[in-house]
Amino acid sequence: MSTLICGSIAFDNIMVFHDRFKNHILPEQIHILNVAFLVPEMRREFGGCAGNIAYNLKLLNGEPLIMATVGDDADSYLLRLDDLGLSRAHVRRIAGSFTAQAFITTDLDDNQITAFHPGAMTYSHLNHVADVPAATLGIVAPDGRDGMLQHAQDLAAAGIPFVFDPGQGLPMFSGDELMSFMQLATYACFNDYEAKLLCDRSNRSIEKLANEVDALIVTRGGEGSRIYANGVCHEIPCVQASTVVDPTGCGDAYRSGLLYGIAAGWDWQKTGQLAAVMGAIKIAHRGGQNHRPTRKDIADHFAKAFGSQPW
Repeated sequence: MSTLICGSIAFDNIMVFHDRFKNHILPEQIHILNVAFLVPEMRREFGGCAGNIAYNLKLLNGEPLIMATVGDDADSYLLRLDDLGLSRAHVRRIAGSFTAQAFITTDLDDNQITAFHPGAMTYSHLNHVADVPAATLGIVAPDGRDGMLQHAQDLAAAGIPFVFDPGQGLPMFSGDELMSFMQLATYACFNDYEAKLLCDRSNRSIEKLANEVDALIVTRGGEGSRIYANGVCHEIPCVQASTVVDPTGCGDAYRSGLLYGIAAGWDWQKTGQLAAVMGAIKIAHRGGQNHRPTRKDIADHFAKAFGSQPW
């Protein structure tokens, strides 16, 4: 059962400023801001929502198919997909563009200044769901605006159940557009901030929005998550991580657990528990794709948290 993951592939360029922004940004001079930060520490991570979700789903022995767009600079990422055994049959290269990438500078107080260049992601609408007849489940994750609209419509038209997961792309859409997504989707997933924004833009409560889909999932960071399905709210506890290193990509890891559980036909409680385990494993590692648990490691973590084996 192949899961089509529509979303971004991106590079995350992460730099550390060994001081505090507040020591260099003068509030009374903010209207003529012109500052430079020396960042002796820098790393580049493989990221993007589609890349991260597929990476984690592969760890679970799922069958992810990535649908994304990349630029002329994507060679290292494409080789990585080959090394991981992830198909790039539906990863389209856009000539004359850069792969989407974030430039993140963090100071000693963990404040961040981020610049994001969408690049090839803007052309995600050039990919078509009809080109992937093997897909039996899908997710519309953050991507180019036109691509997200098109992929949701195409998945629904093809009768392929899918998760609507707008993430940081949610502000791009009006209340009417968000409701259209909800009516097309089979499932929807948001963090608590995004869920509040959706309620505000649609003028509906979270309970009413849950009636639009088979299940509505709201992640709440260290407070766990809630899954609204069939008139029931399933409370999923947060799973303790061995250590907390970096939250980048935790939401994507969580979503891989959701997709695995849905594809396997699990109940919502167990599906949410696996999702929570995947998030806990990821947060103990730097970057979105540097954790390498075996399937047995994942099962052991699940058993320790919930007292039973997942498979």
